[in-house]
Amino acid sequence: MISDATASTPPQQNPWLRTIRPFAAAALYGMAFQDDSLIVIDAIQGYLLRIDPLTDNTTVLNPHHVKDFIGATGLALMGDTLWFTQDNCVYTCTLADPTPQQFITLPYEANGVAVWESTIYVTCQKAGKILIFNRETGKEITRFYAPGVGFENITVKGEQLWVSDVAEQTVYCLDRATGNIDFSVLTPFESPTGLAFRTEPQTGKDVLYVAYAGEEPYIRDNPNADPNYELQFRDRTFIHPLYFHYDAAAGYALSNGYLIEMSYVEELAPLDEVELKDLEWRIALPTETHRQKIRKTDWVGVPFTEEVQDGQRVAVFKFDCLKPGERHIFGWKVLLEVWSIKYRLTPRDMEKLPALPPDLQASYLVDDDNLAMDTEIIRSAAREAIGSETNLLRKMYKIRNYVYDKLSYGIKPHIDSPDVALERGVGSCGEYLGVLLALARLNGIACRTVGRYKCPAHSDKLGVPLEPDFNHVWMEFYVPGFGWLPMESNPDDVAEGGPYPSRFFMGLAWYHAEVGKRIPFETLMSQGLPVNKQNISIGDLAINHVRFIILEELPPPE
Repeated sequence: MISDATASTPPQQNPWLRTIRPFAAAALYGMAFQDDSLIVIDAIQGYLLRIDPLTDNTTVLNPHHVKDFIGATGLALMGDTLWFTQDNCVYTCTLADPTPQQFITLPYEANGVAVWESTIYVTCQKAGKILIFNRETGKEITRFYAPGVGFENITVKGEQLWVSDVAEQTVYCLDRATGNIDFSVLTPFESPTGLAFRTEPQTGKDVLYVAYAGEEPYIRDNPNADPNYELQFRDRTFIHPLYFHYDAAAGYALSNGYLIEMSYVEELAPLDEVELKDLEWRIALPTETHRQKIRKTDWVGVPFTEEVQDGQRVAVFKFDCLKPGERHIFGWKVLLEVWSIKYRLTPRDMEKLPALPPDLQASYLVDDDNLAMDTEIIRSAAREAIGSETNLLRKMYKIRNYVYDKLSYGIKPHIDSPDVALERGVGSCGEYLGVLLALARLNGIACRTVGRYKCPAHSDKLGVPLEPDFNHVWMEFYVPGFGWLPMESNPDDVAEGGPYPSRFFMGLAWYHAEVGKRIPFETLMSQGLPVNKQNISIGDLAINHVRFIILEELPPPE
């Protein structure tokens, strides 16, 4: 990832910009570059590893001190001196003699460590702080608020602190003097556990490498079991460059993206045979946004004409007459460029907002989708959620946290109204969204439903058809004078009672596919009348097939 807010070199043009998968590693955490090698800690096995980023060649540097490094997570390197964190202590040693020497002891567990001249930076999740010490005396100088809620690692680059957060799936860029967040970027994979910069000799640019650690499910062939296929989990850890571009004027950062082929296809297979004359079948196409661009659109099975409806592109399929027993496969295939996006706005930016335009008040402050905004349970929840808060951004954040406190995620065959979902305490993404929309609109925040699908987040499976299990919806809320901001419906509700990560509050990951904003996704007209007026639903007529194929990784555009 390029740190000067310019587009990075495409990965296929530089052998350095590749996924690094060291041998025998279980969970990579703190890391640092020494010349052209990576020095990394494996927290599970206690290995201090030297890794060749070009070949994955892996060497254990502490063969006689492995037990001393088990559980170590943070790592910093200054010359031949190594600093690392383990439990509630910070230790030093040398690469030549990896015998740990205690530097400081904290009241809580120390997570990450970074060194800059005479200053030591230590992240501590339990304290919620970045602690800053004098390297010579070990005395605390000051402390900053930690930018996220999860386990954090840290590195220093010039006048900036860079922090990775496992729960937030985010890397933050902080001002080293004040601890203020300059901007943040979403990582393309979950659970970033360490980070380090390397100056690329070809261009002189600084590239940020991020380590990831976690588990992945897989199917194990066990000949001693019947059936012989078993679901198992295994360690998964690797290092990948993070590409980003921060647009300060527009207030957002883009990070690692992918070229994706997305297909939406209907298979005509009616439950009851019907005859429909002069049929017009309209399916919304993907939308152009800051983070999503269309390269090419094509038809599948049956050609379509394209129309623009309320600024959105729509594929229109026309059939003179669909007769009983007739079968078709038809839909669209789109080549999409998608990136992760994270907006950077603060409550201070909300202090003197212009009035909400009348057309948005009429469209996005009303109950237009069975939101139960007139029920007492919803009106009471709307008041309770924000309390006395008046700042728009803080109100939206408090509403999100309130809904996360009240709901737990669960799938149902149909979507209930917000009053029913809130009373039950369990909801799908659509029911989370309904409650969020109702509470936000009652508090004067214009918001709307967006979505449609998420590509399965397997970016290492290039060229393989991937099919999502469900469709998905999230929301956008409107800031007068700025525009629409994304917010996920339920994926950040990951901890009972919080604290909740904010990775998808004003942010979306690369795998979100935005389709047909402001308009219905799919509609049918027969002889000029909506088909649903004839008690026929799309689900009764056809089976949909959604497919993604990830073709290549893309750096963000300038």
